[in-house]
Amino acid sequence: MRDAPGVLGRAALAARIAADIPDGAYANLGIGLPTLVADALPDDREVVLHTENGMLGMGPAATGDDVDPDLVNAGKIPVTELPGASYFHHADSFAMMRGGHLDVCVLGAFQVSFAGDLANWHTGAADAIPAVGGAMDLAVGAKQVFVMMDLFAKDGSPKLVRELAYPVTALGCVDRVYTGHAVLGVGADGVRLIDLFAEVDPGDLGTALGCELVDARSAP
Repeated sequence: MRDAPGVLGRAALAARIAADIPDGAYANLGIGLPTLVADALPDDREVVLHTENGMLGMGPAATGDDVDPDLVNAGKIPVTELPGASYFHHADSFAMMRGGHLDVCVLGAFQVSFAGDLANWHTGAADAIPAVGGAMDLAVGAKQVFVMMDLFAKDGSPKLVRELAYPVTALGCVDRVYTGHAVLGVGADGVRLIDLFAEVDPGDLGTALGCELVDARSAP
């Protein structure tokens, strides 16, 4: 199931997420995979990107002569700025995150539960380095939380699970999980299949995840 035909690559998945961020939204992209979304936002829509380290109006990743070591995102990746960009204190940035001023955040994850619980700061392993950062503030402060992750771990086990095995970042916060296999809605209404990319039967996908997968692809 992990290596099924049709699984989207990371760039294509980032474009799929970008398409779901509405025009005029204020959005935060977490470190790691979610930063790819900045390069995939359509030119015909205005999405204002917020960075945890204190910036509004972030553009795509910087390359070549555009690289400025003083202009980076929260993951320390060089980025560009768009016209009208602004900078502010780290405390003000967290006030935006905690105050409900972000419409969308896109986060990576180690695991997400069927109920929308999020684990993305620590695996619990003795030699692992915890890295919570502002994830818990974003998870509870953003109006919508999207997760971008692989659906299956390298050993084939699902990362969308009934109950989290890793330390919790926030409970019931995730709205959608975007993976190369499928886009899945999670929460009180159960696990819902919103879009399917991999060439697999939805029933078989639900069996692999250990859940009853509701096919919501025709739902508005």
